[in-house]
Amino acid sequence: MGLQELCRLMSRFNSYKRTNIILQHLKMSNHTDAAAEVLLERKGCAGVITLNRPRFLNTLSLGMIRQIYPQLKKWEQDPKTFLIIIKGAGGKAFCAGGDIRALSEARNTNQKMLQDFFREEYILNNAIDSCQKPYIALIHGITMGGGVGISVHGQFRVATEKSVFAMPETAIGLFPDVGGGYFLPRLQGKLGYFLALTGFRLKGRDVYTAGIATHFVDSEKLGMLEEDLLALKSPSKENIADVLETYHAKVINKMSPTSLKITLRQLMEGSSKTLPEVLIMEYRLSQACMKGHDFHEGVRAEGNGIPPQCSCLENLRDGGALWAAVCGITQSRTRLKRLSSSSSSVLLGLCC
Repeated sequence: MGLQELCRLMSRFNSYKRTNIILQHLKMSNHTDAAAEVLLERKGCAGVITLNRPRFLNTLSLGMIRQIYPQLKKWEQDPKTFLIIIKGAGGKAFCAGGDIRALSEARNTNQKMLQDFFREEYILNNAIDSCQKPYIALIHGITMGGGVGISVHGQFRVATEKSVFAMPETAIGLFPDVGGGYFLPRLQGKLGYFLALTGFRLKGRDVYTAGIATHFVDSEKLGMLEEDLLALKSPSKENIADVLETYHAKVINKMSPTSLKITLRQLMEGSSKTLPEVLIMEYRLSQACMKGHDFHEGVRAEGNGIPPQCSCLENLRDGGALWAAVCGITQSRTRLKRLSSSSSSVLLGLCC
């Protein structure tokens, strides 16, 4: 073999070697991209699942399901893992559902993928429901379809003012799956039926009020909540629930104590009065509020976007005495005379 022929063979070998390296790199790159769709980390006392497809609103793919399920089962058996947290990356969505575009595209090319996706997704839903470790879903942002399936079956679901919940499957020729037939009819009244048939979106605090979420937390405090959960030392379910309750924002705590007490008494009194009598009562209450502190403070705070500094009524525990104090009248005058339902009689009463 001549030198020229040897050089030609070496050149071909080097070219083949470079091509092989490039192919290996591409395979590694594809694997890395797939792995990055979901982040599985041990942090403090918890296993943390981060859905990491923010560009696609963290839609759930088969590859993500196949990574989450085995890790969930491992953490469930791990004595050093005391809770599991699942959240979405990007701030806009927790999980906007399953990757329906990929499913539709697989119709003519990969029928097995269609079977595998739904079967393994439902297995994951059931595993979350039966998980022996406290499972906390931070459903901040869009939470729909498949995203509901990996959150609503957990023990704790934390909504924020930016949460958007929906089961919109009937709009795309599907049905509200991922256990929708279980949790939707168990919502109060017929709300679940309405959500399933219309795809109606619940937003913010309504997600909690409807029973989808177990807690409501202001989004600006969500990071602190997660840090406090991770910092727990060998926590029990009760310890975890206590932390969540500490952050749970109760609307009533933001209201004027004066307004809360007189409103409760207003409704109790109004339940047995005629409309004219109620209007007379409410006129007197309105004038008492105009002379008080909380209304003007509330308007000022609302305009400046800050919490109001309302009056403290810790020492006024008797509803009757409070009612008389706010109205500026004695108990003997709170009993209103019966008037006819004519508008002139109402006006006459308001002027009394």
